[in-house]
Amino acid sequence: MKPLVLIAEDEPAQVEMLRYNLEASELNTIVATDGRSALLLLEEETPDLVVLDWMLPELSGIEVCRQIRQRRESKSLPIIMLTARGEESDRIRGLETGADDYLVKPFSPNELVARIRALLRRTRPALAEEKLDYNDVQMDLVEHRVTRNGEPIRLGPTEFRLLRFFLERPGRVFSREHLLDHVWGRDVYVESRTVDVHIRRLRKALNVHGDPDIIRTVRGAGYSLDVNAS
Repeated sequence: MKPLVLIAEDEPAQVEMLRYNLEASELNTIVATDGRSALLLLEEETPDLVVLDWMLPELSGIEVCRQIRQRRESKSLPIIMLTARGEESDRIRGLETGADDYLVKPFSPNELVARIRALLRRTRPALAEEKLDYNDVQMDLVEHRVTRNGEPIRLGPTEFRLLRFFLERPGRVFSREHLLDHVWGRDVYVESRTVDVHIRRLRKALNVHGDPDIIRTVRGAGYSLDVNAS
């Protein structure tokens, strides 16, 4: 799955430049053109990284960054701050607020992509791996195989994609709507209860050898991959 980058930028020409270069580099993008919209998108989507402009309408990039860090579900989300302010004091303020990296405009799109990939390698190594591991479950993305405690697990295509999504984001809780959008795709219409059916199938497959359940149901919220599920 391609990493998803949230671009929070209000200048149309800058947005187009960022989208073109990031998508040409095998990165999916979503866009918010003001600070409040960026925070709302974070509640609806699950980006892997945020490219955040300092000077946003409604809420400044600094305030958006601060609120992202205050939310439990996004406190570790990688953030690259973009700004026309090149003073050392401004860079320090951005980094102290919680930004992971800082680029002064104008900048090279290739440098931005390189910094995004470097941050993703540090914070989401699963995106660059051929194997995903969590507790006693291992998924081989090349051979399309899943094992638990060394024993093979047979999964259908949907259960495989569902497990991969969880393995790339262990511990995070996802609503049925999130899972439908990111596992089935937004262009596919299926009812939310379809998620429950495939979660049951995934649980059955993972627990076939009598192992503890690692799919946690969070009442009113959704599901997560969690060793403390049972």
